[in-house]
Amino acid sequence: MSQIILEQLQQIERCLKQAQCWQLNSPSAQALASTQPFCIDSLSFTQWLQFVLLPKMYHLIENDLPLPKVVAISPYAEEALKHESFDVAELLVVLKSFDASFSNE
Repeated sequence: MSQIILEQLQQIERCLKQAQCWQLNSPSAQALASTQPFCIDSLSFTQWLQFVLLPKMYHLIENDLPLPKVVAISPYAEEALKHESFDVAELLVVLKSFDASFSNE
């Protein structure tokens, strides 16, 4: 399963880069320290994907740590990406598939 998750994480990264949402500079430590779901009070959703979700998931996989039992990112993604100027369709498909990977255990 880790290989499937790893490929999906790479797809998320590709989608962000293709949409020109990939940032070279990390948000502040304060912004990343948010305790709100999806860092809603300090990051955009695409920033949260890049600077929170991807690093945490890569860390879990690279260190052979337990993966979450349930992931439900796509419902929030649909809402958060509703007004984006880029085509969000592919990213939403990847996020739905990512969520489903965890419910199929």
